[in-house]
Amino acid sequence: MDPEVRRAADRLLLQVARASGPWVAVMAGTTLLSSAAVLALPYVLGHTVDIVFGGGDVGMWLALCGLVVAVRVASDVVDDLAAGLAVARSTAWLRHRLLGHVLALGPRSELGLGSGEISSRLVGNTAEAGRIAPDVVRSATGIVPALGGIVALAVIDPWLCLTFLVGMPFFFVFLRVFARDASQQAMSYFKAQGLLASRLVDALAGARTIAAAGSADQEVKRVLAPLPELHRQGLAQWRSQMNISTQDLVLVSLLQIAVLAVAGAQLAAGRITPGELLMASQYVLLAVGVGSAVSFVTRLARSRGAAARIVEVLDQQPMQYGTQRLAAGPGRLAFHDVTFRDGDKPVLQRVDLTVEGGSLVAIVGSSGSGKSLLAALAGRLVDPDEGQVLLDGVALPSLSREELRQAVGFGFERPVLLGETLEDVIAFADHEPSREELLAAAVAAQADGFIRHMPDGYDTLLEKTPMSGGEVQRVGLARAFARARRLLVLDDVAASLDTVTEHQISQVLTGELSDRTRIVVAHRASTAARADAVVWLDDAGVRATATHHELWQDRDYRALFEPEEDESGTAALVASNGSVR
Repeated sequence: MDPEVRRAADRLLLQVARASGPWVAVMAGTTLLSSAAVLALPYVLGHTVDIVFGGGDVGMWLALCGLVVAVRVASDVVDDLAAGLAVARSTAWLRHRLLGHVLALGPRSELGLGSGEISSRLVGNTAEAGRIAPDVVRSATGIVPALGGIVALAVIDPWLCLTFLVGMPFFFVFLRVFARDASQQAMSYFKAQGLLASRLVDALAGARTIAAAGSADQEVKRVLAPLPELHRQGLAQWRSQMNISTQDLVLVSLLQIAVLAVAGAQLAAGRITPGELLMASQYVLLAVGVGSAVSFVTRLARSRGAAARIVEVLDQQPMQYGTQRLAAGPGRLAFHDVTFRDGDKPVLQRVDLTVEGGSLVAIVGSSGSGKSLLAALAGRLVDPDEGQVLLDGVALPSLSREELRQAVGFGFERPVLLGETLEDVIAFADHEPSREELLAAAVAAQADGFIRHMPDGYDTLLEKTPMSGGEVQRVGLARAFARARRLLVLDDVAASLDTVTEHQISQVLTGELSDRTRIVVAHRASTAARADAVVWLDDAGVRATATHHELWQDRDYRALFEPEEDESGTAALVASNGSVR
């Protein structure tokens, strides 16, 4: 893992640990209490044995043994509860932050991650990173019994402690190598896991297409193609951990044998008592507990790998907003020298365009000419790489989020309906329209009629509302109509509408909604014919701006709408004589 990425991941893990709140302190207290009990138990047992050999009364010491055990059990129970609450709190904080950041990025993301990949990071990786605080606390406080055991060995007999310490440098060398490899392996494992999740989400979204094509077997192979890499990385992690665990087991066993051999020799020489031999046998087990660092490093490596994948998303800069508000105005939209690139390729280049306030403008062009992009720029779903977009003289980035989103409404070709009920769907925004505005928008979008025939009307639950593609489109339009105060942007919304409904909505656009600026991405000649002006995009720029009737004289323009075999037929006649208006 790159050192800079590792440092960024560690900074994020520190923030996650802080988000665990007071439960980390509770864990630290209970773990230290448990460690104290663990250290006290061998001492109490050793003295009990010496008292038994000495013929004394062991009642008090047996009771003390019971008390120490009870303290350890109680502290472990509280520790487990606090750890669960700390993980839940830190994971929730991290997921909230990551989701908020993803949504703030908007539709333009430099990583180009699919929904499955984002879901993998949002669910699996946040859970791995969210455990960091309990892992650190338990590992840090887990060192206490180990260090206490080493000190106790020195108190019992210095030779016992020296024997133990001779072998420890080898262990830390092994641990350092393991930590370096484990982080990279965890990162690779999560990457393969994310690719698998992304392909699965894509397949679920295209289930109807897969069924219609009869390509289920091929799709299963495509989705599961990352499995060998996932298997390889999983095995690599397992082998790495097995190697360090084996080395740890051999080294620790040799240390135990060596210490107990020296303790036996010291007992035979009369330098320690039988009780102290028992203490030494227990304290050496605690001392080798420093080997628990292996499991901690494993968990840390997974947490760091997960955090690194989250940092990749958090490092992207979300869209920034200003503080300005719009003065009264007609909704005049201006593009000044606007350029937008897809990588190194310009999709729109040096576009200068003015849309007069209150006008209805159609955007046309061949596939890939940038129609939807120009619409997205108009309402600042994305920002240009160069140039400015202004609404009534104010640059869009200078506006506050609330001001911009109240001024601009969007209707999309395939709207996603969000909310509990149909009323929630139409009112979905950071500012809810009034009931009167909501109903008026539904009527204008030709959605009021079928909504009122639902079992509970506007209060019908969305999940219990079967709708056709055209009905979904009309509800999406109602949402757009209810939001737009100054500018309405419609991206090919007529695609799922029948001819009659499209004509009715077109009348609304030229009637009730004529008090605001309307930009419509058009694929039909009838839509372009109703517009006050048509913006024709071609070759990464504006080829022409004129009325539909004027542009129809151009053969290339006609080719955007009519079938190739009907270059001079009925479609051209209908569109050019204006009878579709």
